[in-house]
Amino acid sequence: MSLSLDEVKRVAMLARIEVTEAESAQMLEQLSGVFGLIEKMQATDTTDVEPMAHAQDVVARLRPDKVTESDQKDLFQSVAPAVENGLYLVPKVIE
Repeated sequence: MSLSLDEVKRVAMLARIEVTEAESAQMLEQLSGVFGLIEKMQATDTTDVEPMAHAQDVVARLRPDKVTESDQKDLFQSVAPAVENGLYLVPKVIE
């Protein structure tokens, strides 16, 4: 995919980025390079490649799924300005 200078300027305008003519030309060159790399990557045959979650063969350490903290709900609600039926009451901010 190739871009034109007008397309680069339009994208900059949509992104609300002010660019000069020289910057537009530089961005055009950089974006063309990125799109060229993407085209090369898409042309690569990956039919026999198994999807993987990480580039290296690493295993996440897992910890046991158990509760490690005590329930302090009553303590926290005892210092709240307003509580009703176990819920915090807050002032209405939207009318």
